[in-house]
Amino acid sequence: MNKKRLVVAFSGPSNSGKTTAIVKVASILQDSGFKVCIVKHDPKDKAMFDREGKDSFKFSQTGADVAVVSPNKTTIFKKGTSTIDELISIFDDFDYLLVEGLKTLELPRISIFRNNLDESYFNVSDALAIDDSIDENSIPKNLDILNLNSPEDIINWIDKNAKRV
Repeated sequence: MNKKRLVVAFSGPSNSGKTTAIVKVASILQDSGFKVCIVKHDPKDKAMFDREGKDSFKFSQTGADVAVVSPNKTTIFKKGTSTIDELISIFDDFDYLLVEGLKTLELPRISIFRNNLDESYFNVSDALAIDDSIDENSIPKNLDILNLNSPEDIINWIDKNAKRV
Protein backbone atom coordinates (compact mmCIF):
# COMPACT_ATOMS: atom_id res chain seq x y z
CA MET A 1 0.00 0.00 0.00
CA ASN A 2 1.31 3.43 -0.86
CA LYS A 3 1.92 5.51 2.25
CA LYS A 4 1.27 9.25 2.58
CA ARG A 5 4.65 9.91 4.30
CA LEU A 6 3.69 13.28 5.76
CA VAL A 7 5.94 14.90 8.37
CA VAL A 8 4.89 17.71 10.71
CA ALA A 9 6.36 19.16 13.89
CA PHE A 10 4.74 20.37 17.10
CA SER A 11 6.30 22.94 19.41
CA GLY A 12 5.28 24.94 22.43
CA PRO A 13 6.29 25.75 25.97
CA SER A 14 6.30 23.09 28.71
CA ASN A 15 2.80 22.08 29.81
CA SER A 16 1.12 23.77 26.82
CA GLY A 17 -0.53 20.52 25.76
CA LYS A 18 1.83 19.27 23.01
CA THR A 19 1.85 15.64 24.11
CA THR A 20 -1.92 15.58 24.67
CA ALA A 21 -2.54 17.06 21.21
CA ILE A 22 -0.15 14.59 19.54
CA VAL A 23 -1.76 11.63 21.37
CA LYS A 24 -5.24 12.72 20.25
CA VAL A 25 -4.14 13.28 16.64
CA ALA A 26 -2.20 9.98 16.52
CA SER A 27 -5.12 8.02 18.02
CA ILE A 28 -7.62 9.38 15.49
CA LEU A 29 -5.26 8.74 12.56
CA GLN A 30 -4.50 5.19 13.70
CA ASP A 31 -8.19 4.47 14.31
CA SER A 32 -8.69 5.58 10.68
CA GLY A 33 -6.20 2.95 9.51
CA PHE A 34 -3.11 5.13 9.08
CA LYS A 35 0.38 4.20 10.27
CA VAL A 36 1.71 6.87 12.63
CA CYS A 37 5.26 7.33 13.96
CA ILE A 38 6.22 9.84 16.64
CA VAL A 39 9.60 11.41 17.36
CA LYS A 40 10.08 13.16 20.72
CA HIS A 41 12.94 15.58 21.25
CA ASP A 42 14.67 15.23 24.64
CA PRO A 43 16.89 18.34 24.62
CA LYS A 44 18.18 17.85 28.17
CA ASP A 45 18.90 14.12 27.67
CA LYS A 46 16.80 13.22 30.71
CA ALA A 47 14.55 10.44 29.39
CA MET A 48 15.43 7.05 30.91
CA PHE A 49 14.84 3.83 28.99
CA ASP A 50 17.51 1.23 29.60
CA ARG A 51 17.40 1.08 33.41
CA GLU A 52 20.43 0.19 35.47
CA GLY A 53 20.73 -3.53 36.14
CA LYS A 54 18.94 -4.51 32.93
CA ASP A 55 20.86 -6.31 30.18
CA SER A 56 20.13 -3.50 27.72
CA PHE A 57 21.76 -1.05 30.15
CA LYS A 58 24.84 -3.28 30.52
CA PHE A 59 25.12 -3.61 26.73
CA SER A 60 24.67 0.14 26.28
CA GLN A 61 27.40 0.86 28.87
CA THR A 62 29.93 -0.83 26.56
CA GLY A 63 29.49 2.05 24.12
CA ALA A 64 27.83 -0.17 21.50
CA ASP A 65 24.58 0.68 19.74
CA VAL A 66 21.94 -1.72 21.06
CA ALA A 67 18.66 -3.01 19.64
CA VAL A 68 16.23 -4.89 21.87
CA VAL A 69 13.87 -6.97 19.75
CA SER A 70 10.75 -8.54 21.23
CA PRO A 71 7.59 -9.92 19.61
CA ASN A 72 5.77 -6.57 19.77
CA LYS A 73 8.48 -3.95 19.58
CA THR A 74 12.03 -3.05 18.66
CA THR A 75 13.86 -0.57 20.84
CA ILE A 76 17.06 1.00 19.52
CA PHE A 77 19.67 2.60 21.78
CA LYS A 78 22.05 4.41 19.49
CA LYS A 79 25.07 6.36 20.69
CA GLY A 80 24.85 9.87 19.31
CA THR A 81 21.91 11.82 18.05
CA SER A 82 19.91 11.10 14.87
CA THR A 83 18.92 13.40 12.06
CA ILE A 84 15.29 13.54 11.01
CA ASP A 85 16.35 11.92 7.70
CA GLU A 86 17.87 8.97 9.58
CA LEU A 87 14.67 8.56 11.59
CA ILE A 88 12.55 8.75 8.43
CA SER A 89 14.60 5.92 6.93
CA ILE A 90 14.39 3.84 10.15
CA PHE A 91 10.60 4.21 10.35
CA ASP A 92 10.31 4.10 6.54
CA ASP A 93 6.76 2.75 6.32
CA PHE A 94 4.42 5.45 7.68
CA ASP A 95 1.59 7.75 6.74
CA TYR A 96 2.27 10.41 9.38
CA LEU A 97 5.45 11.22 11.27
CA LEU A 98 4.69 13.56 14.16
CA VAL A 99 7.70 15.32 15.67
CA GLU A 100 7.50 16.88 19.13
CA GLY A 101 10.07 19.64 19.54
CA LEU A 102 13.25 20.09 17.46
CA LYS A 103 12.47 23.75 16.76
CA THR A 104 15.50 24.15 14.50
CA LEU A 105 14.21 21.60 11.95
CA GLU A 106 12.83 23.02 8.73
CA LEU A 107 9.45 21.32 8.98
CA PRO A 108 5.88 22.61 8.78
CA ARG A 109 5.22 23.37 12.43
CA ILE A 110 2.22 23.78 14.70
CA SER A 111 2.95 25.57 17.95
CA ILE A 112 0.63 24.96 20.86
CA PHE A 113 -0.37 27.56 23.42
CA ARG A 114 -2.71 27.73 26.38
CA ASN A 115 -3.01 30.69 28.76
CA ASN A 116 -0.17 32.72 27.24
CA LEU A 117 1.64 33.17 23.95
CA ASP A 118 5.40 33.02 23.56
CA GLU A 119 6.26 35.18 20.55
CA SER A 120 9.67 33.50 20.17
CA TYR A 121 7.81 30.59 18.51
CA PHE A 122 6.15 32.75 15.83
CA ASN A 123 9.05 32.77 13.36
CA VAL A 124 9.39 28.94 13.41
CA SER A 125 5.64 28.25 13.25
CA ASP A 126 3.20 27.88 10.38
CA ALA A 127 0.12 27.46 12.57
CA LEU A 128 -0.84 27.96 16.19
CA ALA A 129 -3.18 25.57 17.97
CA ILE A 130 -4.82 27.49 20.79
CA ASP A 131 -7.80 27.29 23.09
CA ASP A 132 -10.08 30.16 24.10
CA SER A 133 -7.61 31.35 26.77
CA ILE A 134 -5.61 32.96 23.93
CA ASP A 135 -6.65 36.19 22.21
CA GLU A 136 -6.63 35.50 18.45
CA ASN A 137 -6.02 39.20 17.78
CA SER A 138 -2.52 38.93 19.29
CA ILE A 139 -1.50 36.37 16.65
CA PRO A 140 0.26 37.52 13.45
CA LYS A 141 -1.98 37.23 10.39
CA ASN A 142 0.51 35.00 8.52
CA LEU A 143 -0.06 32.12 10.98
CA ASP A 144 -2.96 29.73 10.65
CA ILE A 145 -5.08 29.42 13.80
CA LEU A 146 -6.26 25.96 14.83
CA ASN A 147 -8.57 24.86 17.61
CA LEU A 148 -6.43 23.04 20.18
CA ASN A 149 -9.51 21.16 21.38
CA SER A 150 -10.29 19.86 17.88
CA PRO A 151 -7.80 17.19 16.81
CA GLU A 152 -9.74 16.95 13.52
CA ASP A 153 -8.95 20.63 12.86
CA ILE A 154 -5.25 19.86 13.42
CA ILE A 155 -5.38 16.77 11.16
CA ASN A 156 -7.01 18.76 8.34
CA TRP A 157 -4.18 21.29 8.57
CA ILE A 158 -1.56 18.52 8.57
CA ASP A 159 -3.10 16.91 5.46
CA LYS A 160 -2.84 20.23 3.60
CA ASN A 161 0.50 21.53 4.92
CA ALA A 162 2.76 18.70 6.11
CA LYS A 163 6.01 17.95 4.30
CA ARG A 164 5.86 14.91 2.04
CA VAL A 165 9.07 12.87 2.27
